[in-house]
Amino acid sequence: MQAIPCVLMRGGTSKGPVFLGSDLPQDPTARNELLLALMGSGNELEVDGIGGGYPQTSKVAIVSPSDVPGVDVDYLFVQVLVEQRRVDTSPNCGNMLSAVGPFAIEQGLVDVKGDVTRLTIRNLNTDTLIDADIQTPDGKVTYVGDTAIDGVPGTAAPVLLEFHNVVGAKTGKLYPTGQARDVIDGVEVTCIDAAMPMVLIRAADLGKRGDESPAELDADSTLMHRLESIRLQAGQAMGFGDVVERVIPKPVLISEPDAGGALRVRYFMPHRCHRALAITGAVGLAIASMEGSGITAGIAQAPEGLLEFEHPSGQLGVMTRWPADQTWPSCSLVRTARRLFSGSVYAPENVALDVVSGAT
Repeated sequence: MQAIPCVLMRGGTSKGPVFLGSDLPQDPTARNELLLALMGSGNELEVDGIGGGYPQTSKVAIVSPSDVPGVDVDYLFVQVLVEQRRVDTSPNCGNMLSAVGPFAIEQGLVDVKGDVTRLTIRNLNTDTLIDADIQTPDGKVTYVGDTAIDGVPGTAAPVLLEFHNVVGAKTGKLYPTGQARDVIDGVEVTCIDAAMPMVLIRAADLGKRGDESPAELDADSTLMHRLESIRLQAGQAMGFGDVVERVIPKPVLISEPDAGGALRVRYFMPHRCHRALAITGAVGLAIASMEGSGITAGIAQAPEGLLEFEHPSGQLGVMTRWPADQTWPSCSLVRTARRLFSGSVYAPENVALDVVSGAT
């Protein structure tokens, strides 16, 4: 078996291995086959790999030096499906993104620049830029701090992420269908492309309150089939074609907040409900709330400044800023991250040698 350098990290409310791009095959097909084997995809527990058996813990980040002026590192996100042996590199993941900065500094890709090190990350999935502020007192990354985020126990050092140029990242349009509201399966929806392609649906229009637990929603087979039908049609309408084997667009149930937030949200990944909320989903919801033409109108409260989105584990806040030279606002969030272990992960013997031949 061949050993591949690996760092397992928690990023926000997600977890997964982080690799240097140079340690993986450069051919995408070979790389993906290797990742499927390493994560144990195709089994609900991912018992023969290092995946966590749930979409939030079956994620991979690949980090490389960037050759783009003004950009420090490139980041490719890979969603490894749990029960199906396939991957999707269509979306970005903002939670795993919070682990990229600490990893890049500790791997020597970025120099420390004082007590707080700012680096610019290019997400290769969406060709968008994100600035990340990493705590580096005494010349090294620290994970210790007083910042708490809902969905993660304890506290840690803050990681500030500021997202730029997120509108139309996959389609070139905020509303890829050409309008802010569409009707699919008799339900009014908003198909939006901002940080993450999503189809927004009022929970009440599907017979839901909006405060159900993820387990309750996952167990509702009628709801899940209805969501998938809407999602597949939305994918076609947004120009993605057949999205049966893609994880975008993400279905999102929205409802009126009940804890002082801007919206109450149930975000699907897309076939299971997120235990919290994706960072890119929160950014997209912030843009939707500020723009105000879609179905968030009349539901979202205080659609400017700090927007708190209520999710199953608590709330997630997005601070919006509209620079004079930008068509759309930038969105900032605070996350935390932690390095869990570093070492080597082993490719199974039944993985062809040419699959791992690109590893060093």
